[in-house]
Amino acid sequence: MTRPDTDAALDAYSRVVTAVAADLTPHVAALQVTGPDGRSGAGSAVVVPGDGLLLTNAHVVGRARAGRAVFSDGSETAVDVVGTDPLSDLAVVRATAGAPEPAVLGDAAQLRVGQLVVAVGNPLGLAGSVTAGVVSGLGRSLPTRDGRTARVVEDVIQTDAALNPGNSGGALADSASRVVGINTAVAGWGLGLAVPVNDTTRRIMTTLVRDGRVRRAYLGLVSSPAPLPAPLAERTGRRRGLRVVDVVAGSPADRAGLRPGDLVLEAGRAPVAEAQSLQRLLFAEAVGQPLPVTVYRRGAMVDVIAVPTELTG
Repeated sequence: MTRPDTDAALDAYSRVVTAVAADLTPHVAALQVTGPDGRSGAGSAVVVPGDGLLLTNAHVVGRARAGRAVFSDGSETAVDVVGTDPLSDLAVVRATAGAPEPAVLGDAAQLRVGQLVVAVGNPLGLAGSVTAGVVSGLGRSLPTRDGRTARVVEDVIQTDAALNPGNSGGALADSASRVVGINTAVAGWGLGLAVPVNDTTRRIMTTLVRDGRVRRAYLGLVSSPAPLPAPLAERTGRRRGLRVVDVVAGSPADRAGLRPGDLVLEAGRAPVAEAQSLQRLLFAEAVGQPLPVTVYRRGAMVDVIAVPTELTG
C-alpha cells in the first residue's frame, strides 16, 4: 500500500503529464509523404508560428515535395514541403488548407538534466500517443548517413521518454507545454533523441521558409560536452569544452588533423563549451573560410586550421 505522500507525488506527476498532453496533442499531426521514387514516409509534425507551417524531421520528409497531415480531431490537409536541412534533421512543411493554432515554442537552452519532459507523436501509426520521462543528457551529437553522405546532427537532447517509429518529427515539451525539441531518432532501448528548439533552430526555420534550404558549413565532428581537467580549468578560467567522440572520415575535421579524444577549447577564436557554440559558427558565411580550432591533446595545447565545406547531397 502506497503512503499518502507517494500518492500525492504520483498525482502531481500525472497532472503535469495530463495537462501537457491536453495542451499539445491538438498541435501535433500525423504526417505522410511520398517521394518522387514512389517511396512513402511517415512520422509526426508540429504546428509552429507562421501561415500554416509545421516543423518535422528532414529524414521523415526525405526527397518528397508534398504529403498529408492528419490532426487529432480527425481533420486533415494536404501539405507542401517548404524546405529541408539534413544537417539539423529539420524540415518545414506548409498546410494548404489551414492548420490548428501553433504550439508554443520554448527554449532548450533552459533545460536541465533530470527535468521532466513529455513526448507527443504518432508512433507505429497510433495517433496522439503521449510518453513522459526526463532529460537524460544535453549537447549530444548524432552521426547519421544518407547513402554515401555522412552527417552529424549537433546539440541533440537525450531523453528516456519512450520513442518509437513514427515519433520522429513529434514534439518534446517541458512541464509548461512549451515545445523544447523535435523528436528525431530512437537510438536504443530507453534512449531517445530530439533536436533542440533554440535560437539556432529558429534561424534555420526562418531560412527554410525564406529560401527553401539552409546553406550550411560542415566540419564532420561528433562531440559531447566534457569538463576540463582541473589544472587546465584553472589555467584557462573555463570549466567545459567539447570532447571529440568521432571524426567523419574525409571530412574537413579529419583533413585538419582533429582526432577522437581531443578536447576542443576554442573555435574561431571563441570559447566552445557546448555543441551549439560550434553550430552557430557553421552557417553559409563559414563555407570555405579558415576556422582556427584550439584543442587540448595529451597534456598539450594544439592549434589546427579547418576549412568547412558546404553540406551537399
